[in-house]
Amino acid sequence: MGLAIMLVGLALFVGAHGVTTQRKLRSDLISRLGETPYKGLYALASLAGILLIGYGFGIYRASGMIPVWSPPLWMSHVALLLNWPAIIMVVAAYSPGEIKRKLKHPMLAGVKLWAVAHLLSNGDLGSIILFGGILAWAVFDRISLKSRTDPGAPPIPVGGWRNDVIAVVAGTIVYLALVFVFHPLVIGVPAILRVS
Repeated sequence: MGLAIMLVGLALFVGAHGVTTQRKLRSDLISRLGETPYKGLYALASLAGILLIGYGFGIYRASGMIPVWSPPLWMSHVALLLNWPAIIMVVAAYSPGEIKRKLKHPMLAGVKLWAVAHLLSNGDLGSIILFGGILAWAVFDRISLKSRTDPGAPPIPVGGWRNDVIAVVAGTIVYLALVFVFHPLVIGVPAILRVS
């Protein structure tokens, strides 16, 4: 039951984001609905997807996760380390500097690294579907960006190293909050495993 709810949420979230990659479809929807209603529906579908993913995954975890493989304990340390630059990359999309200039699409690079990190440290079926699905979407979205011909959203001006410092500091703060507050309280699993 939990996996089914999670899959509906994942389909809704990835589907909404997938519309962005289909530029003609997106343009037709905006023409029919108007830009503000389109953005509202997009945000609503994305939020509903996230909530269903979280709710479904919670039920799945509580009812007993389905093991596929057992990652070694040290993989959790690798995942913890990889998530730090992943979060910095995501923040760098909003504070564009040299990181953005080098990566071109730091948000997608960060999401891909985040998903890979979670796939390395989680060997159950639900996690493989969830993080594998998000990784597949991010890879597809990055490939689709190369073939888009319309201008899309206006580009955010790229600054210099000062923006990178902001991205690293803010990204580190967000990373620490995710590790020490969000993961144990919301996810219910400590990001840092204690070995006795």
